[in-house]
Amino acid sequence: MIPALAAVTAIAGLAGLAATGFGSVKVRVDAGTPRHDRIRRRLAALRGHTPQQRRSRRRVAMAAGVGVAVWLITGWVLAVLIIPAAVWGLPVLLQTSSSKAEIARLEAMSEWAQNLSSVLGVGIGIEQAITASLRSSPEPIRPEVARLVARLQARWDISAALRAFADDLDDATGDFLVAALLLGANRRGNQLSSVLDGLAAAVRDDVRARRIIDAEQAKGRTTARLVTIISASGLGLMLLSPYADPYRTATGQLILSGLLACYVGCLVWMRQITTTPRQPRILAAGADAEGP
Repeated sequence: MIPALAAVTAIAGLAGLAATGFGSVKVRVDAGTPRHDRIRRRLAALRGHTPQQRRSRRRVAMAAGVGVAVWLITGWVLAVLIIPAAVWGLPVLLQTSSSKAEIARLEAMSEWAQNLSSVLGVGIGIEQAITASLRSSPEPIRPEVARLVARLQARWDISAALRAFADDLDDATGDFLVAALLLGANRRGNQLSSVLDGLAAAVRDDVRARRIIDAEQAKGRTTARLVTIISASGLGLMLLSPYADPYRTATGQLILSGLLACYVGCLVWMRQITTTPRQPRILAAGADAEGP
């Protein structure tokens, strides 16, 4: 009965802390909104705004319930914190690299530049070429190209529209592409097509190099996932055996917490060294819309 009472007390304390945290956050209150609508909105925000957030928070809530059950069965108080933290944090630390999406965008920029070069080669203006390129623009950058075409059709200045396009892409390679288009728009020469061809070839070389680097980094991430799964399984079996009795004391659980924190620190360090650093942009966001 005492463990059950302790569990209820702990859950009530955690719920109280959570309620205090949510209550201390400033929110804008509309005096004309009924109170029950405001409560419903707060509950919806607590559940999450997107399906991904709702799934993640449901998993954490279920893990917290499992942690409490493990505590009641085995007497391990740390399970109440470790299991939800592992369910929330390990997928983030051990997830596959986001470089594939970045590589896909780079490849799309290269393809779009090549298509734009082909259209410019027939002798039409840059504004008409950009508008015509929308139909064949690759999917990863189609929304950005669509916004660029919409700005041009709304009679934006070509330089301002291209700089806004660079901010939409928010990428160093996109800045090089936009810089070439800005020069071509201001000088109105016939060399833009060859410049875009060279830029597209350079981006393709960059994409090949990034694919090789990402494949090498994936080996380390796969090894870390396997080691984590094996270590977690071994640790779970050990905690159920008499060998873990020294860790059941308050001092032992503090030591175990320190060891787990060191392991998490190693995972964080590994993720940092396997993350490709972001290249600085040459066209700053919000820069003056005048041509270069």
